[in-house]
Amino acid sequence: MDFKTDEDFGISSAAMTPVWILACAVLVLRGSACAARDVRRPNFVLLMVDDMGIGDLGCYGNKTLKTPNIDRLAEEGVRLTQHIASAPLCTPSRAGFLTGRYPIRSGMVSQSKVGVYIISAASGGLPNQELTFARLAKDQGYSTALIGKWHLGLNCDRHDDLCHHPSAHGFEHFYGISMTNLRDCQPGHGSVFQHVHTHVPYGSLALGALALAFLHARGVVCVPRRLALGMLGLVVMAAALFGVFRWTFRDLNCFLMRGAEVVEQPFVSENLTRRMTAEALQFLERNSERPFLLFLSFLQVHTALFASSQFQGRSSHGLYGDAVMEVDWSVGEVLRALDRLRLAEQTLVYLTSDQGPHLEEISVRGEVHHGYSGIYRAGKSTNWEGGIRVPGLLRWPGGFPGGRDISDPTSNMDLFPTVVKLAGASIPQDREIDGRDLLPLLRGESERSEHEFLFHYCNAYLNAVRWSPRNSSAVWKVFFFSPIFHPENSSACFHTHACFCTPGYVTYHAPPLLFDLSRDPSESRPLTPDTEPAFRAVLEAVAAATERHSRGVVPVPDQLSPGNMLWKPWLQPCCSSWTRLCRCARDHQQGELTLSH
Repeated sequence: MDFKTDEDFGISSAAMTPVWILACAVLVLRGSACAARDVRRPNFVLLMVDDMGIGDLGCYGNKTLKTPNIDRLAEEGVRLTQHIASAPLCTPSRAGFLTGRYPIRSGMVSQSKVGVYIISAASGGLPNQELTFARLAKDQGYSTALIGKWHLGLNCDRHDDLCHHPSAHGFEHFYGISMTNLRDCQPGHGSVFQHVHTHVPYGSLALGALALAFLHARGVVCVPRRLALGMLGLVVMAAALFGVFRWTFRDLNCFLMRGAEVVEQPFVSENLTRRMTAEALQFLERNSERPFLLFLSFLQVHTALFASSQFQGRSSHGLYGDAVMEVDWSVGEVLRALDRLRLAEQTLVYLTSDQGPHLEEISVRGEVHHGYSGIYRAGKSTNWEGGIRVPGLLRWPGGFPGGRDISDPTSNMDLFPTVVKLAGASIPQDREIDGRDLLPLLRGESERSEHEFLFHYCNAYLNAVRWSPRNSSAVWKVFFFSPIFHPENSSACFHTHACFCTPGYVTYHAPPLLFDLSRDPSESRPLTPDTEPAFRAVLEAVAAATERHSRGVVPVPDQLSPGNMLWKPWLQPCCSSWTRLCRCARDHQQGELTLSH
């Protein structure tokens, strides 16, 4: 075959040169555009279930609960088998997750018994100077949304200043609840105040005042009349205020927000997971052409338990199992939406639980309303493995290979540096970041976690330390104190409904308890100098690391102090006049989804 030249077509080489240059330039630009699409910053879908146990999922060994969509994440992604929550309670764990810092650094821990917010009109919350991964991603052009549970505060000085609202921490869109899903939010499920005597000394104050009045009347002690009347008035006023608050608790604290507006008070929970799933899918649709970060923070499976009619009675584990199955369905809807929008390849999906199962949750009818810790000891509110070892599933088909397990220690704080780096932002240098970038582990570039030590706090008190020596396969865990379980043969604190960290509720250990989790993940056999030759060397290494860590913890205002936890009526969000008892139902997101099969 004869090949014709440019001249054969009547086009000179000189005239053709600009054409070739233009054509090549177009090809180069197209190639650059393709390359830019190939290296586009990933989207993020972060899924957090509330109070779910690591043993509740099929991919972590459960044989009786069906979780096919979550199991799909494990099959197609990476399963972390030693993934640790930054705290064993909702509020501090979520603070650590969002900031990549031990919650004690932000003051999101309690010096007293109660370690979470139980009142919406409290003034404490995640300080605005704390940086979340959502705020840094937003600064890089990401569309950001939080759908579901927040539990990190709301207002500071006025009922509408929203100083702790998700919008103050980088979330452009919020649809959810500022609190948690308490028993009081659903009629017939009991009340958080069933155990109020373990949290607030109202009863002690009243008994003290009555005892003083009795002794005064009998002449045993002499109290000035004005003082006695003043004390009596304070007790009566406090009792009346508490009575009104208790009577209206559901209306005041169980509300749904869209952005800054309260749109349903109290919220109707039965179809809430479906509504939040619909909201999440709409967010994905709206932002499919730009980078996005979606934090879908489930209200389930925290009590009071609920499930939509399509899931009630579907599991063999009662209402708790039904709720887990509905969460799994919601995860499946999100994954199918990513597939439909052709976003799966460029989206990092992460699923976890904020801490272990709340083992003390038994319904008013005696039904078990809590999850399963698997082989691990105890649950929520403790730093035994059952309280802090949580599911950790990550999938990003375009970023790292799937179908693998990683057994080295990782933390939910690790999502902060991982997300920040992938979003194109810089890790803040003006503060201590305790999380570590997961990408080297996920991509197989490193075989060892960067966490040599992890520090486990029980509220504001350093409770335990985990040490993974670089030159050893051992995972040592040292306990300075442990909760006093009740009854003694259980792994829970049924007498107080949650284990506390303060004197009188814990046993201090001298020397500390020592376990090797690589040989005893159930923490059933404490080691001694007689059974472990390295006993003293391990304790010395941990003591030195603890001293270094403690020196770097700078005191900050306590956001869960009694003053910050106290009900302040002027901070109370209310969607109607007080004469109507803060009631409304104007949520315009009532979309229902058809179940996928």
